[in-house]
Amino acid sequence: MNTPTSAQTPEKILLRLDWHVIRRLDGLLQGDYRSLFYGFGVDFADLREYQPEDDIRYIDWNVTARMNTPYVRQYLEDREITAWFLLDMSPSVDFGAVGTPFEKRAMLVDFVSVLARLMTRHGNRVGAMMFGSRIQHTVPARGGKVQVLRLINDMLKQPRLGRVPRTDLTPFFEGALHAIKRRSLVFVISDFISEPGWERPLNLLGRRHEVVAIRLTDPREAELPDVGMVMMEDAETGEQLFVDTHDAKFRRRFFEAVQKRKEDLTQAFIRAGVDMMSLSTDDDLIRAILRFAKRRQRRKV
Repeated sequence: MNTPTSAQTPEKILLRLDWHVIRRLDGLLQGDYRSLFYGFGVDFADLREYQPEDDIRYIDWNVTARMNTPYVRQYLEDREITAWFLLDMSPSVDFGAVGTPFEKRAMLVDFVSVLARLMTRHGNRVGAMMFGSRIQHTVPARGGKVQVLRLINDMLKQPRLGRVPRTDLTPFFEGALHAIKRRSLVFVISDFISEPGWERPLNLLGRRHEVVAIRLTDPREAELPDVGMVMMEDAETGEQLFVDTHDAKFRRRFFEAVQKRKEDLTQAFIRAGVDMMSLSTDDDLIRAILRFAKRRQRRKV
């Protein structure tokens, strides 16, 4: 079991991840990290007519309309990738057994640390924007191990916000859209518990950058145990409600509502044109990253 991140220094966290995660990934991926990062560090090069094997995401619809035949954008792969981590640090991300690895915030820290370490080891740059009720902190994109340690340190220092108005991710994505100038790989890491309206700015972000949404989840958010009367509390607003978990119909309605939200989010990501993967607090981090790599390989083929 991992040691709680709150009890560790950035150096200890990175050492643990180097030994227990990154070394194993080195063996499993056999150094082929292009399967993780393929298609991210690219710049526009030219236009040509569409061919049957082309990725339809690269169709230039304006040119297609003018020429009355499909055209696709071609890109040159850039050896140096700049990656940005957009990190949701709102109160709902603190759900879980606080101060343990079984917390969404702890999983966020480990996941970002691993990807940042992998990228900087291969000469790339990483930066981060951290959001609570607003964009609270930005780490400019740089390379090297020291940058990874700074990123871990700054994530650990982000305060737990307590009670705030319900999270609205829209200004976060709008802020990132204006702040990130060069085409980059952008990881949006959030549980996406937010006021509606964030799809449009996320779509605009995805048009300019290669965006991957990492949805943080916890299995205890999806199914209520049968433990009788309990007090349920909104992690962000503090609103409280007594519920009877003995009621099988209530538990079923709760489960159905969770599944409906999951389906709605999946459709929202499709409409926004953004790739998505789920990351649960009970996931094995190595397996989760390998799933991500396989997903990227399928997109490459």
